[in-house]
Amino acid sequence: ALKRMLNFNVPPVKNSTGEPVWKVLIYDRFGQDIISPLLSVKELRDMGITLHLLLHSDRDAIPDVPAVYFVMPTEENIDRMCQDLRNQLYESYYLNFISAISRSKLEDIANAAIGANAVTQVAKVFDQYLNFITLEDDMFILCNQNKELVSYRAINRPDITDTEMETIMDTIVDSLFCFFVTLGAIPIIRCSRGTAAEMVAVKLDKKLRENLRDARNSLFTGDTLGAGQFSFQRPLLVLVDRNIDLATPLHHTWTYQALVHDVLDFHLNRVNLEESAGTESSPAGARPKKKNKKSYDLTASDKFWQKHKGSPFPEVAESVQQELESYRAQEDEVKRLKSIMGIEGEDEGAISMLSDNTAKLTSAVSSLPELLEKKRLIDLHTNVATAVLEHIKTRKLDVYFEYEEKIMSKSTLDKSLLDMISDPDAGTPEDKMRLFLIYYMSSSQVPSEVDLEQYKKALLDAGCNLAPLSYVKQWKAFTKMASAPTSYGNTTPKPLGLFSRVMNTGSQFVMEGVKNLVLKQQNLPVTRILDNLMEMKSNP
Repeated sequence: ALKRMLNFNVPPVKNSTGEPVWKVLIYDRFGQDIISPLLSVKELRDMGITLHLLLHSDRDAIPDVPAVYFVMPTEENIDRMCQDLRNQLYESYYLNFISAISRSKLEDIANAAIGANAVTQVAKVFDQYLNFITLEDDMFILCNQNKELVSYRAINRPDITDTEMETIMDTIVDSLFCFFVTLGAIPIIRCSRGTAAEMVAVKLDKKLRENLRDARNSLFTGDTLGAGQFSFQRPLLVLVDRNIDLATPLHHTWTYQALVHDVLDFHLNRVNLEESAGTESSPAGARPKKKNKKSYDLTASDKFWQKHKGSPFPEVAESVQQELESYRAQEDEVKRLKSIMGIEGEDEGAISMLSDNTAKLTSAVSSLPELLEKKRLIDLHTNVATAVLEHIKTRKLDVYFEYEEKIMSKSTLDKSLLDMISDPDAGTPEDKMRLFLIYYMSSSQVPSEVDLEQYKKALLDAGCNLAPLSYVKQWKAFTKMASAPTSYGNTTPKPLGLFSRVMNTGSQFVMEGVKNLVLKQQNLPVTRILDNLMEMKSNP
């Protein structure tokens, strides 16, 4: 969909020999987040994008170049676009909105275009319905900018108003709707009752139905989809409320991708590392070196990442080591190839310049880039894995992982929780808090007040913030209430608005599911729900 948009909304022709039309791409932060995990700068250049700029940066006029805009239809974006039209920045304008634009905003643009005498320059206006971010072939997130606005906390704040709730739900629904439009399929929706998930489901259902009813303008029929995408195989969309399984996100992890996500700064497939500067090189009294920030992209084209992102960490470390050794064996080969070609230095640009010489050369030219790429990946994963290992060692994450697994699988604990919390060497305050919350959620008996005070004191001594505990305490009390089969008649005091409405219904099987969280993967609550739905079982 993005490539079609960058090609002025015409499907790109595969075998055209001609140069692409050179153009400028203007996006906002949302557009940037959608494009960056999918298209590299090189791929953009192949599509004819010479410049890519943020909408709200200072841009110079380039009067003889078409501009492709890819932005959210927000007030300030629209104002800025109208300003561009007035200032006659580009030759022609292709306006693409990430999410559908409202009638009134379209009229604003039209008025600006008339005022600026630029109606003929506005070539196309499109709703792209691309308001979601694709991280992998089968993994999507809804947003990256302002994601705290649609977070678990935002939905479960006790002081949330109904209008705020509506806005959050609409944001989520809009992204999901965009996703299905892009997919060209209409889902079968299942959700947990009486929760925020149900609100989303109802709204999404309504939106899909309204769109289908208007047959002329429906997004799911006709040529826009291309043949074959629209089939009778409908996907199943399961909407689940996070309260069903609150322990898993707190759990310390042990697989590569999850660890990177947990302990490093990892967003939109890019990991940012601070390189630890070597201490020995700086003379006494010198300023400490500024830490270098490095960022690495972990993408689908990275074979090592694809293969090992789900592996346990020790396995990953071993594999990096193996790769390194196999590369070292080939390194002499690289040196040999370079010397054949008469380039001793590191200048890789020169390699592509050489085209004469013998067959030896040809084979050298073809195998060198491959080896150099391999070297880059090995270096990348060596650095990332080392950074992860640092965290594991300093915070004793392996101990936490194992201990939490035991708590969740109800097996006997080899050392007391209190020892873990008060051990000054093990973990950050946050790690301790996560451990205790998991213990608290998973225990069938709530710890007695005396014990709880002891734990609290230990947590405070460790430097923890106890706010999460009081939330979870309330949460657990609600789920307890809900699991009793009594009906809430008029005897109980009025529940606290929406928060408790969401809490005390549909959540009793939260607690039942917690008992058997072993390393057997199929036992995560979400997975079990999905299994039941796919097999059309009757239990909730």
